[in-house]
Amino acid sequence: MRRAVCPGSFDPVTNGHLDIIGRASRLFDEVIVGVLINQSKSGLFTVEERIEMLREVTSSYGNVRVESFRGLLVDFCRAQQASVLIKGLRAVSDFDYELQMAQMNIGLAGVETLFMPTNPLYSFLSSSLVKDVAKWGGDISAHVPDLVREALQARLGPRP
Repeated sequence: MRRAVCPGSFDPVTNGHLDIIGRASRLFDEVIVGVLINQSKSGLFTVEERIEMLREVTSSYGNVRVESFRGLLVDFCRAQQASVLIKGLRAVSDFDYELQMAQMNIGLAGVETLFMPTNPLYSFLSSSLVKDVAKWGGDISAHVPDLVREALQARLGPRP
């Protein structure tokens, strides 16, 4: 079975994330969306809330499942019996960082990294940017699923 991990914090999941997950689901028998538990960062949404949102918005893919992990990504990959990571790249600046991580991951555990260029529609999109726009009452409906937009509005409250 060809199994891949698509890791991230997904705080919150965006249409850019979903584009990468959907494309990966067509290439692999199973895609595991790995939600990082980072104790040193406090997210807008809890890990459980992020997992719930991800499960809802990926439910149309029969071969995608969502799990959380802490620690080294390669250890999570081993535990999931996945030998490939899927990483979306928005710009050259993403590549510089991700290449170093890919080289470390192959050196540590033989886990390959597949870089997928982001659809140009989402090349500027990040969870942080979405949260900032939502915080000030901007329209994020083109950038996140409705479920996520509603959760952001509920969490951040109405803005002027």
